Amino acid sequence: MSVIVIGAGPTGLACAIELQRRGVEVMVIDKGCLVNSLYHYPTHMTFFTTPELLEIGDIPMTSLNDKPTRTEALKYYRRVAEHYKLNIHQYENVEAIGGEDGAFTIRTDRTSYDARKLIIASGYYDVPNLLNIPGEDLPKVVHYYKEAHPYYDHDVVVIGAKNSAAIIALELYRTGARVTLVHRGPGIHHHVKYWIKPDIENRIKNGEVKAYFNSAVTEIKPASVTISMPEGNLEIPNQFVFAMTGYRPDLNFLNATGITLEPHTRKPKTDPITLESERKGIFLAGVIVAGMHTNEVFIENGRFHGRQIAEAIAAQLSRPGFGGRADSFAPAR
Repeated sequence: MSVIVIGAGPTGLACAIELQRRGVEVMVIDKGCLVNSLYHYPTHMTFFTTPELLEIGDIPMTSLNDKPTRTEALKYYRRVAEHYKLNIHQYENVEAIGGEDGAFTIRTDRTSYDARKLIIASGYYDVPNLLNIPGEDLPKVVHYYKEAHPYYDHDVVVIGAKNSAAIIALELYRTGARVTLVHRGPGIHHHVKYWIKPDIENRIKNGEVKAYFNSAVTEIKPASVTISMPEGNLEIPNQFVFAMTGYRPDLNFLNATGITLEPHTRKPKTDPITLESERKGIFLAGVIVAGMHTNEVFIENGRFHGRQIAEAIAAQLSRPGFGGRADSFAPAR
């Protein structure tokens, strides 16, 4: 195999398409399903962006409304994968990466593969930011929200005050849950979308959603949570906690491949033109390029990484005498 792409999200698919266009043999591996992160988005989610900004491979994306839904996006990326007949291995986890430029060996939970080049486009949605408080491992704690119906007539706490937290709090309230929102900051975040912010603020003002600002959940118990406020601690009845504290790239995975990260930003070192990492022959695509600054790279701009990387790889593979030798394995993930 000439190139293996780790990650079958929109960016990974874009990389595979651009490589195929240049006549480079490519295979995509993902530990989950096609566009696994998008699949785990809330069932009835609507994107904040317009359809054309999610397009890859010059395949138009259509939507019934101005902004596409999760269901429309899933259908679109299935159609793209089918159109280009991409070689995608789903539900196959990469466990180790060995070798060197020109002669990598990738070991998965099924088998092993040889590749001359690697692209890591694993995204960030699989690793939630933890609260690191007692009780966070209880089954009642939710890091990935799907829909509101199961929480009807329950006491729920939503932690956070950005877009996801605001949307989830509103959906839960309108489905009949008793919602309490807890946030360390002084109010709903100013980056919350303009049509969502007044809605959640009015629900709070009217007492329909309880909110504790400048506060934090400090302990989660089977039937309650403890909230630390400026006035002191408060314990309230609770059956579910939605920890909407964001997500981060799997930095341990990058470290295990021999890629070092900047101490403060946690950004991996990459060539700005080719996106090749400091480990020669391994290229990085999508949000992982930004390290902990996950708000710098989205589908809208990460999809263009495919062309940059494909051009660099095609040029390298065409050089006379390009090659390498296999080496020992290094644990990957």
